[in-house]
Amino acid sequence: MNEPQAKSHAGDATGGSTATSRSRLDEAIANAEQWLAREQLEEGFWVGMLKSNCCIEAQWILAMHFLGIQDDPKHAGVIRAILKEQRPDGAWEVYHDAPEGDINTTVECYTALRCSGFKVDDEPVRKAREWILSHGGLKKVRNFTRFWLAFIGEWPWERTPVVPPEIFRVPTWAPFNIYWFGCWARATLVPLAILSARMPVRPLPPDRRLDELFPEGRENFDYSMPKRHSGFWPTLFRLTEKLLRLYMSSPWKPGRETAIKLCMEWIISHQDADGAWGGIQPPWIYSLLALHVEGYALDHPVIRSGLDAWNHHWSYKRDDAIYLQASESPIWDTVLTLQALLDCGEDFRTFPGMGRALDWVLKKQILVKGDWAVVVKDVECGGWAFERANTWYPDLDDTAVAMIVLARIRKIAPPEFVPRIETALHRAEVWVRAMQSSNGGWGAFDKDNDRWILAQLPFCDFGEVLDPPSADLTGHKLEALGLMGCTMSDPTVKRAVDYAMREQEPEGSWFGRWGVNYLYGTALVLPGLRSIGFDMKDPRIQKTAEWLASRQNADGGWGESCASYMDDALRGVGPSTPAQTAWALIGLLAIDNHRFDPAIQRGVDWLLAQQRDGTWAQSYYVGTGFPGYGIGERIRLRKNTVALAQGRELARGFMIDYNMYRHYFPLQALGRVRDRLAS
Repeated sequence: MNEPQAKSHAGDATGGSTATSRSRLDEAIANAEQWLAREQLEEGFWVGMLKSNCCIEAQWILAMHFLGIQDDPKHAGVIRAILKEQRPDGAWEVYHDAPEGDINTTVECYTALRCSGFKVDDEPVRKAREWILSHGGLKKVRNFTRFWLAFIGEWPWERTPVVPPEIFRVPTWAPFNIYWFGCWARATLVPLAILSARMPVRPLPPDRRLDELFPEGRENFDYSMPKRHSGFWPTLFRLTEKLLRLYMSSPWKPGRETAIKLCMEWIISHQDADGAWGGIQPPWIYSLLALHVEGYALDHPVIRSGLDAWNHHWSYKRDDAIYLQASESPIWDTVLTLQALLDCGEDFRTFPGMGRALDWVLKKQILVKGDWAVVVKDVECGGWAFERANTWYPDLDDTAVAMIVLARIRKIAPPEFVPRIETALHRAEVWVRAMQSSNGGWGAFDKDNDRWILAQLPFCDFGEVLDPPSADLTGHKLEALGLMGCTMSDPTVKRAVDYAMREQEPEGSWFGRWGVNYLYGTALVLPGLRSIGFDMKDPRIQKTAEWLASRQNADGGWGESCASYMDDALRGVGPSTPAQTAWALIGLLAIDNHRFDPAIQRGVDWLLAQQRDGTWAQSYYVGTGFPGYGIGERIRLRKNTVALAQGRELARGFMIDYNMYRHYFPLQALGRVRDRLAS
């Protein structure tokens, strides 16, 4: 990772002009809007590539082997993508320019290459193997990687965690039912339970087996799971794991086939219209494997649709390489783009594509109940998902930004749109209010999804299994409710504000659960507080401004490394990026203290200098899927680093490069600066 750049203070305007000329600002905004006009798709939406790490490509390669598919035309391009992403040291990483490679990603990519016919002494394989063995070898890999090795006969099923399908039969009022888990974990566990019960193996050909990763022989390898947690609950869960293992090996398993049948029915009913599951890769790929194990042929409509989805909006080409997306973001990208256009003062006349985008967004509102309704009853849905075809899991953050856009756009919309907007806003507000958690905040998909005990399960050694409230998501809800006329006198708003202020860090920032990291959390909370009439002269808010200004780089921009999730010294520290610079500016503009004008000035100058062909380039990952804490919320790192078994490489994390963050967030910031200059 690059070394952090030196920081400046709020009043230091060296290196920048004394004032950004209005003509420069206007030109940059116009160029960015022209870029958007060119990038808008015919249906009316925008969508950028969602790049993550090469586990996605590697698992697809292994799944094709498991399913017996040998002639998929994407195969060679996917292999080229894996090879392009290999680091010089032989490893693969979780995010761009990570300080260290990741053992899990590297083992999965290595296995995909060997599965595809690469020889032991081929250079990419040799370099990867040397890195793997020098970093602890297969003993260090997580449970999900162990499952993939078990699928292909390279890891004994008896040494993988037990995921009993009987969990599906646990009633929703009882502990440890599947609706205690976050929706992404839930949708993954159901097909994985079938696979865990059946223990299928599709072995690699003899010349492609991974004997070289067992240098002392398989018979001498320690397959046991590391004990990362101590105390009553982890000990109890390990004992339960042993009992479940005995049950799984018993010939007498009453109700097993019924449980598997229920899992199958759940999987089939939850398939999205585009063939995926849950709008994300893990439940999608595991569901295909589980269905096939249960006898579904490759030409069965459910399987065929699931496989074909990768041929459309779930894959993208870069040069001669084919990358596969872990998810897709058309609704998120579209509503944030519309917000940027509104920030720049555009309307249906000045930006003709706005009408098509609004019509598309309104059509994508979800009006049917999903998994969330198991917990939150007697409420109609009014949310939006992240993806185009996922209706089971509307996203509260996408919904909040859609509300922000609709609440603003209704003032300028043509008359034919107004009734549709009002109806959509009403349904969305009712649903969002009902989904507020008991502590006053909001999660992403579920209400009160915060039972921390699940993170102690031996199975849960990757990502997050919970979806508790977070400050960044709560900030968006406050901004939406404020634009709809709500103030601190509203009980829902009051509880949300109290939650947000409890979550403020001592130095003034807020944790970013879904974006990197404290710059993101802070940028979402501040406009939310301002929107509902919070006193932005409050000393706690002014402290936030001081923190933001203190994090500005010497070049005028802002940046923050993904490593800040594991190193508190890196909060707000990292090479400048367009998106993170925009977030800092959005935060400072919400505070509206002219003492910080020099910092704003230098940030704007940096953005203007970085614009090329109407847009901005950005290599660093600034989106977060999982920071890897297990519990899905901020933690005290000093007490948890050892237990997490991850460092700044984020071995348990999942980081994302949202391709359009580099564009609409800078445009939002520039539009708000121009609006401020005009006032």
